[in-house]
Amino acid sequence: MTDGNPEHLFIRAGAGRSPLYRTDAGMASRREDFTRETAVDDPAVGLPPDLARELTEWAQSFPDRGSVSRPALRKHVKRGLEIARRVARFLGPRWVVRYWDEQHQDEKFVCWGCDRFHWTADAHTNPPHPLDITVEGEAGMDPLRAEGFGYFAPDDPAAGLHLPDDLVTAFKAWGRQIDETLELDLPYQEEDRYADEWQRLFIEGRDLSERLARELGPARTVTYKGLANGGLATLTSETWQGDQQVKPH
Repeated sequence: MTDGNPEHLFIRAGAGRSPLYRTDAGMASRREDFTRETAVDDPAVGLPPDLARELTEWAQSFPDRGSVSRPALRKHVKRGLEIARRVARFLGPRWVVRYWDEQHQDEKFVCWGCDRFHWTADAHTNPPHPLDITVEGEAGMDPLRAEGFGYFAPDDPAAGLHLPDDLVTAFKAWGRQIDETLELDLPYQEEDRYADEWQRLFIEGRDLSERLARELGPARTVTYKGLANGGLATLTSETWQGDQQVKPH
């Protein structure tokens, strides 16, 4: 669940202006060690604006302790758990995320990979999902792969990508078009009859890879390798981490 010497983040509503708190106490930190109130839009955390806004709205909707009903508190805690999952998933193994359950008066470690809550930070000895993803268009193969994980579809639940439906659909359509183009192109490959279509698919794959990286956030890297069947002009190696292009590993 953790990676090296991760940062530590505590999510709790009702304790201050922001629901986020940090500490330098490391893995041995206790709840009372999280004294550094941190703004939801702090660049050091780097949450996307929509997630930061949800955190703020959730914190501001914290029910009054003197008159709160049990159903209202359960509803608030449930929404907070869902937001905490999204925060942990976005931040990935570089952060240990804890959530304060106001209803049960206890803290939970929020796993970035399996979407479960744990009593310890190291419930997983290995990352539960691939961290470095390669996108490559190859006829007859799923468009994504990762070392130790093999080829997989963008909606494979074992990969835990949680992608929006339109991006999953776009990846699958891209893969079908590669299959169809190769079938049409096989008798004419020496004539470059389908060179324009291969170039279009190459550009589309790059766009899909860049969007995939943005959706996954800085917790993972996405490397685009181009098209395996489109010739030398459609081969490349470009890597993104979140919305930043980086040098490949």
